[in-house]
Amino acid sequence: MNSLERVIAAVHFQPTDRVPVMPQVFGHAAVLAGVRLGAYLRDGALLARCQLHALAYYAYDAVFALMDVNVETEALGSTLTYHPDQYPSVRSYRLAGAAKLDTLAVPDPQRAGRMPEVLKAARILRQTVGRDVPVVGCVMGPMTLATQLLGIEAALYLAIDHPEQFADLLDFTAEVGMRFGLAQMEAGAHLPIVFDPSASPEVIPPAFYRELVLPRLTRVFTAFKQAGAPINWLHTAGMTTPILSFYPNAGVELANLDFCVDPQQAMQVLPQTCLDGNLKPLLFVEGTPAEVAAESLRLLHLFAHRGGFILSSGCEIPPESQPENIAALVHATRQPR
Repeated sequence: MNSLERVIAAVHFQPTDRVPVMPQVFGHAAVLAGVRLGAYLRDGALLARCQLHALAYYAYDAVFALMDVNVETEALGSTLTYHPDQYPSVRSYRLAGAAKLDTLAVPDPQRAGRMPEVLKAARILRQTVGRDVPVVGCVMGPMTLATQLLGIEAALYLAIDHPEQFADLLDFTAEVGMRFGLAQMEAGAHLPIVFDPSASPEVIPPAFYRELVLPRLTRVFTAFKQAGAPINWLHTAGMTTPILSFYPNAGVELANLDFCVDPQQAMQVLPQTCLDGNLKPLLFVEGTPAEVAAESLRLLHLFAHRGGFILSSGCEIPPESQPENIAALVHATRQPR
Protein backbone atom coordinates (compact mmCIF):
# COMPACT_ATOMS: atom_id res chain seq x y z
CA MET A 1 0.00 0.00 0.00
CA ASN A 2 1.55 3.31 -1.05
CA SER A 3 1.05 6.62 0.73
CA LEU A 4 -1.76 7.87 -1.51
CA GLU A 5 -3.68 4.62 -1.17
CA ARG A 6 -3.08 4.61 2.59
CA VAL A 7 -4.37 8.16 3.05
CA ILE A 8 -7.45 7.66 0.89
CA ALA A 9 -8.28 4.42 2.70
CA ALA A 10 -7.97 6.10 6.09
CA VAL A 11 -10.24 8.95 5.03
CA HIS A 12 -12.89 6.41 4.05
CA PHE A 13 -12.46 4.34 7.25
CA GLN A 14 -11.08 1.41 5.29
CA PRO A 15 -8.30 -0.94 6.47
CA THR A 16 -4.72 0.28 6.09
CA ASP A 17 -1.35 -1.37 6.57
CA ARG A 18 -0.56 1.35 9.13
CA VAL A 19 -1.93 4.70 10.23
CA PRO A 20 -0.91 7.44 7.77
CA VAL A 21 1.34 10.17 9.14
CA MET A 22 1.34 13.62 7.56
CA PRO A 23 3.20 16.16 9.70
CA GLN A 24 2.61 19.61 8.26
CA VAL A 25 6.17 20.20 7.13
CA PHE A 26 6.19 23.44 5.16
CA GLY A 27 9.01 25.90 5.86
CA HIS A 28 10.84 23.27 7.91
CA ALA A 29 11.67 21.54 4.63
CA ALA A 30 13.84 24.54 3.72
CA VAL A 31 15.62 24.54 7.08
CA LEU A 32 16.23 20.79 6.84
CA ALA A 33 17.83 21.25 3.42
CA GLY A 34 19.98 24.19 4.54
CA VAL A 35 18.05 26.67 2.37
CA ARG A 36 17.05 30.21 3.39
CA LEU A 37 13.34 30.35 4.00
CA GLY A 38 13.01 33.60 2.06
CA ALA A 39 14.35 31.88 -1.06
CA TYR A 40 12.23 28.75 -0.59
CA LEU A 41 9.05 30.84 -0.51
CA ARG A 42 9.67 32.45 -3.90
CA ASP A 43 11.04 29.60 -5.99
CA GLY A 44 8.75 26.71 -6.89
CA ALA A 45 11.56 24.47 -8.11
CA LEU A 46 13.54 25.03 -4.93
CA LEU A 47 10.46 24.38 -2.82
CA ALA A 48 9.84 21.11 -4.63
CA ARG A 49 13.44 20.03 -4.17
CA CYS A 50 13.29 20.72 -0.43
CA GLN A 51 9.95 18.94 -0.06
CA LEU A 52 11.32 15.86 -1.80
CA HIS A 53 14.39 15.93 0.42
CA ALA A 54 12.17 16.08 3.54
CA LEU A 55 10.02 13.23 2.20
CA ALA A 56 13.10 11.06 1.70
CA TYR A 57 14.51 12.05 5.10
CA TYR A 58 11.39 11.39 7.18
CA ALA A 59 9.42 8.89 5.02
CA TYR A 60 5.99 10.28 5.87
CA ASP A 61 2.92 10.27 3.65
CA ALA A 62 2.61 13.61 1.79
CA VAL A 63 4.44 16.48 0.14
CA PHE A 64 3.19 20.06 0.18
CA ALA A 65 3.16 22.57 -2.68
CA LEU A 66 2.61 25.37 -0.22
CA MET A 67 4.49 28.61 0.36
CA ASP A 68 2.77 30.76 3.00
CA VAL A 69 -0.60 32.25 3.85
CA ASN A 70 -0.02 35.47 1.92
CA VAL A 71 0.19 34.17 -1.66
CA GLU A 72 -3.36 35.13 -2.63
CA THR A 73 -3.46 38.54 -0.98
CA GLU A 74 -0.14 39.43 -2.63
CA ALA A 75 -1.47 38.31 -6.02
CA LEU A 76 -4.41 40.67 -5.46
CA GLY A 77 -2.20 43.67 -4.74
CA SER A 78 -1.32 43.63 -1.06
CA THR A 79 2.34 44.39 -0.47
CA LEU A 80 4.53 42.13 1.64
CA THR A 81 7.74 42.51 3.58
CA TYR A 82 10.09 39.58 2.98
CA HIS A 83 12.58 38.31 5.52
CA PRO A 84 15.58 36.01 4.98
CA ASP A 85 14.57 33.41 7.55
CA GLN A 86 10.93 34.15 8.40
CA TYR A 87 7.61 34.10 6.64
CA PRO A 88 6.65 37.36 4.90
CA SER A 89 4.28 39.79 6.57
CA VAL A 90 1.69 42.08 5.02
CA ARG A 91 2.92 45.67 4.85
CA SER A 92 -0.21 47.14 3.26
CA TYR A 93 -3.60 45.55 2.64
CA ARG A 94 -5.08 45.84 -0.84
CA LEU A 95 -8.48 46.99 0.39
CA ALA A 96 -7.24 49.25 3.17
CA GLY A 97 -8.46 52.83 3.16
CA ALA A 98 -10.83 53.82 0.38
CA ALA A 99 -10.16 50.90 -2.00
CA LYS A 100 -13.32 49.19 -3.22
CA LEU A 101 -14.02 45.54 -3.93
CA ASP A 102 -15.12 46.34 -7.48
CA THR A 103 -11.56 47.42 -8.26
CA LEU A 104 -10.40 43.82 -7.87
CA ALA A 105 -10.47 40.97 -10.35
CA VAL A 106 -9.91 37.28 -9.63
CA PRO A 107 -6.18 36.77 -10.32
CA ASP A 108 -4.90 34.46 -13.04
CA PRO A 109 -2.91 31.74 -11.24
CA GLN A 110 -0.66 31.40 -14.29
CA ARG A 111 0.49 35.01 -14.02
CA ALA A 112 -0.26 36.67 -10.69
CA GLY A 113 2.38 37.11 -8.01
CA ARG A 114 3.89 33.89 -6.71
CA MET A 115 0.94 31.76 -7.83
CA PRO A 116 2.87 30.45 -10.88
CA GLU A 117 5.69 29.32 -8.59
CA VAL A 118 3.21 27.35 -6.49
CA LEU A 119 1.94 25.70 -9.68
CA LYS A 120 5.51 24.94 -10.70
CA ALA A 121 6.13 23.25 -7.36
CA ALA A 122 2.97 21.15 -7.71
CA ARG A 123 3.98 20.14 -11.23
CA ILE A 124 7.47 19.04 -10.22
CA LEU A 125 6.27 17.18 -7.17
CA ARG A 126 3.61 15.28 -9.12
CA GLN A 127 6.05 14.41 -11.89
CA THR A 128 8.37 12.95 -9.25
CA VAL A 129 6.00 11.09 -6.90
CA GLY A 130 3.25 10.27 -9.37
CA ARG A 131 0.39 8.45 -7.69
CA ASP A 132 2.54 7.09 -4.87
CA VAL A 133 2.41 10.09 -2.51
CA PRO A 134 -0.29 12.77 -2.11
CA VAL A 135 0.76 16.14 -3.49
CA VAL A 136 -1.10 18.64 -1.33
CA GLY A 137 -1.56 22.25 -2.40
CA CYS A 138 -3.18 25.01 -0.39
CA VAL A 139 -5.69 27.84 -0.70
CA MET A 140 -6.85 30.35 1.86
CA GLY A 141 -10.42 29.96 3.03
CA PRO A 142 -12.93 32.71 2.24
CA MET A 143 -12.84 34.30 5.69
CA THR A 144 -9.06 34.26 5.94
CA LEU A 145 -8.49 35.86 2.56
CA ALA A 146 -11.06 38.54 3.42
CA THR A 147 -9.07 39.44 6.53
CA GLN A 148 -5.86 39.46 4.52
CA LEU A 149 -7.29 41.99 2.07
CA LEU A 150 -8.63 44.37 4.72
CA GLY A 151 -6.74 43.54 7.90
CA ILE A 152 -8.60 41.55 10.51
CA GLU A 153 -9.96 44.49 12.53
CA ALA A 154 -11.30 46.29 9.46
CA ALA A 155 -12.80 43.06 8.15
CA LEU A 156 -14.70 42.42 11.36
CA TYR A 157 -15.99 45.99 11.49
CA LEU A 158 -17.17 45.67 7.87
CA ALA A 159 -18.97 42.44 8.73
CA ILE A 160 -20.79 44.18 11.59
CA ASP A 161 -21.51 47.55 9.97
CA HIS A 162 -22.10 46.49 6.35
CA PRO A 163 -22.95 42.78 6.26
CA GLU A 164 -24.08 42.90 2.61
CA GLN A 165 -20.72 44.27 1.51
CA PHE A 166 -18.94 41.68 3.59
CA ALA A 167 -21.00 38.91 2.02
CA ASP A 168 -19.96 40.19 -1.40
CA LEU A 169 -16.33 40.12 -0.29
CA LEU A 170 -16.70 36.50 0.85
CA ASP A 171 -18.21 35.59 -2.52
CA PHE A 172 -15.15 37.10 -4.18
CA THR A 173 -12.60 35.44 -1.90
CA ALA A 174 -14.32 32.08 -2.37
CA GLU A 175 -13.99 32.50 -6.13
CA VAL A 176 -10.28 33.29 -5.74
CA GLY A 177 -9.79 30.14 -3.70
CA MET A 178 -11.69 28.00 -6.18
CA ARG A 179 -9.74 29.24 -9.17
CA PHE A 180 -6.36 28.91 -7.47
CA GLY A 181 -7.17 25.46 -6.10
CA LEU A 182 -8.39 24.16 -9.46
CA ALA A 183 -5.21 25.50 -11.08
CA GLN A 184 -3.14 23.62 -8.51
CA MET A 185 -4.99 20.42 -9.33
CA GLU A 186 -4.49 20.98 -13.03
CA ALA A 187 -0.77 21.43 -12.36
CA GLY A 188 -0.57 18.12 -10.50
CA ALA A 189 -1.71 18.55 -6.89
CA HIS A 190 -4.04 15.78 -5.84
CA LEU A 191 -5.92 18.23 -3.63
CA PRO A 192 -5.61 21.65 -2.02
CA ILE A 193 -5.95 21.89 1.72
CA VAL A 194 -8.16 24.84 2.68
CA PHE A 195 -6.59 26.97 5.41
CA ASP A 196 -9.14 29.17 7.14
CA PRO A 197 -7.69 30.24 10.51
CA SER A 198 -9.68 33.49 10.55
CA ALA A 199 -12.87 31.41 10.59
CA SER A 200 -11.98 30.00 14.00
CA PRO A 201 -14.52 30.50 16.82
CA GLU A 202 -11.72 32.39 18.54
CA VAL A 203 -12.21 35.06 15.84
CA ILE A 204 -15.88 34.88 14.82
CA PRO A 205 -19.00 33.46 16.54
CA PRO A 206 -20.30 30.06 15.38
CA ALA A 207 -23.54 31.67 14.16
CA PHE A 208 -21.53 34.00 11.93
CA TYR A 209 -19.64 30.97 10.63
CA ARG A 210 -22.85 29.08 9.87
CA GLU A 211 -24.56 31.96 8.09
CA LEU A 212 -21.71 33.56 6.14
CA VAL A 213 -18.67 31.30 5.96
CA LEU A 214 -20.24 27.86 5.60
CA PRO A 215 -22.08 28.50 2.30
CA ARG A 216 -18.91 29.84 0.65
CA LEU A 217 -16.77 27.04 2.02
CA THR A 218 -19.30 24.54 0.67
CA ARG A 219 -19.02 26.15 -2.75
CA VAL A 220 -15.23 25.81 -2.70
CA PHE A 221 -15.22 22.16 -1.67
CA THR A 222 -17.95 21.29 -4.16
CA ALA A 223 -15.82 22.71 -6.97
CA PHE A 224 -12.77 20.73 -5.84
CA LYS A 225 -14.72 17.49 -5.56
CA GLN A 226 -16.28 17.96 -8.99
CA ALA A 227 -12.79 18.48 -10.41
CA GLY A 228 -11.65 15.15 -9.01
CA ALA A 229 -10.10 15.92 -5.61
CA PRO A 230 -9.95 12.59 -3.76
CA ILE A 231 -10.22 14.34 -0.39
CA ASN A 232 -11.66 17.62 0.87
CA TRP A 233 -9.30 18.69 3.67
CA LEU A 234 -10.06 21.63 5.97
CA HIS A 235 -7.65 23.21 8.43
CA THR A 236 -9.09 25.76 10.83
CA ALA A 237 -6.86 26.69 13.74
CA GLY A 238 -7.75 27.07 17.38
CA MET A 239 -10.59 25.71 19.49
CA THR A 240 -12.88 24.59 16.67
CA THR A 241 -15.15 22.30 18.70
CA PRO A 242 -18.14 24.71 18.45
CA ILE A 243 -18.10 24.58 14.62
CA LEU A 244 -17.10 20.96 13.96
CA SER A 245 -20.73 19.92 13.49
CA PHE A 246 -20.92 22.18 10.40
CA TYR A 247 -18.07 20.42 8.60
CA PRO A 248 -20.06 17.59 6.99
CA ASN A 249 -22.46 20.13 5.47
CA ALA A 250 -19.50 21.77 3.75
CA GLY A 251 -18.29 18.45 2.32
CA VAL A 252 -15.26 18.19 4.60
CA GLU A 253 -13.79 14.66 4.52
CA LEU A 254 -10.59 15.29 6.48
CA ALA A 255 -10.68 17.70 9.41
CA ASN A 256 -7.51 18.96 11.03
CA LEU A 257 -7.66 19.28 14.82
CA ASP A 258 -5.47 21.83 16.52
CA PHE A 259 -3.75 20.79 19.74
CA CYS A 260 -6.33 22.53 21.93
CA VAL A 261 -9.23 20.41 20.60
CA ASP A 262 -10.16 17.30 22.57
CA PRO A 263 -9.96 14.40 20.08
CA GLN A 264 -12.59 12.40 21.96
CA GLN A 265 -15.07 15.26 21.68
CA ALA A 266 -14.23 15.62 17.99
CA MET A 267 -14.90 11.90 17.46
CA GLN A 268 -18.31 12.28 19.05
CA VAL A 269 -19.23 15.29 16.93
CA LEU A 270 -17.77 13.87 13.70
CA PRO A 271 -18.22 10.10 13.89
CA GLN A 272 -17.95 9.64 10.12
CA THR A 273 -15.26 12.23 9.33
CA CYS A 274 -11.57 11.39 9.21
CA LEU A 275 -9.57 13.47 11.68
CA ASP A 276 -5.94 14.50 11.59
CA GLY A 277 -3.79 15.97 14.31
CA ASN A 278 -3.22 16.99 16.91
CA LEU A 279 0.21 17.24 18.50
CA LYS A 280 1.17 20.66 19.81
CA PRO A 281 3.47 22.27 17.21
CA LEU A 282 5.73 23.77 19.87
CA LEU A 283 6.43 20.25 21.13
CA PHE A 284 8.54 19.70 18.00
CA VAL A 285 10.71 22.65 19.02
CA GLU A 286 10.92 22.35 22.78
CA GLY A 287 10.09 18.71 23.44
CA THR A 288 12.11 15.52 23.28
CA PRO A 289 11.71 12.53 20.95
CA ALA A 290 10.41 10.53 23.91
CA GLU A 291 7.70 13.12 24.59
CA VAL A 292 6.68 13.24 20.93
CA ALA A 293 6.58 9.44 20.78
CA ALA A 294 4.46 9.22 23.93
CA GLU A 295 1.92 11.75 22.67
CA SER A 296 1.82 10.08 19.25
CA LEU A 297 1.20 6.66 20.74
CA ARG A 298 -1.54 8.09 22.96
CA LEU A 299 -3.38 9.34 19.89
CA LEU A 300 -2.82 6.14 17.95
CA HIS A 301 -4.26 4.10 20.82
CA LEU A 302 -7.19 6.50 21.19
CA PHE A 303 -8.19 6.00 17.54
CA ALA A 304 -7.18 2.35 17.23
CA HIS A 305 -10.70 0.93 17.24
CA ARG A 306 -12.32 3.79 15.35
CA GLY A 307 -10.08 4.25 12.33
CA GLY A 308 -10.54 7.39 10.30
CA PHE A 309 -7.38 8.97 11.67
CA ILE A 310 -4.17 10.46 10.30
CA LEU A 311 -1.38 11.28 12.74
CA SER A 312 -0.18 14.85 12.34
CA SER A 313 0.71 18.06 14.04
CA GLY A 314 -2.14 20.30 15.16
CA CYS A 315 -0.86 23.05 12.88
CA GLU A 316 2.30 23.73 10.91
CA ILE A 317 5.50 22.11 12.15
CA PRO A 318 7.58 25.20 13.05
CA PRO A 319 10.53 25.70 10.68
CA GLU A 320 12.98 25.56 13.59
CA SER A 321 11.71 22.19 14.83
CA GLN A 322 14.15 19.47 15.84
CA PRO A 323 14.40 16.78 13.13
CA GLU A 324 14.61 14.00 15.71
CA ASN A 325 11.20 15.05 17.07
CA ILE A 326 9.56 14.83 13.65
CA ALA A 327 11.26 11.47 13.11
CA ALA A 328 9.77 10.28 16.41
CA LEU A 329 6.27 11.18 15.20
CA VAL A 330 6.76 9.21 12.01
CA HIS A 331 8.36 6.25 13.77
CA ALA A 332 5.38 5.91 16.12
CA THR A 333 3.20 4.77 13.22
CA ARG A 334 5.66 1.95 12.49
CA GLN A 335 5.22 0.41 15.93
CA PRO A 336 3.26 -2.87 16.16
CA ARG A 337 -0.48 -2.22 16.38
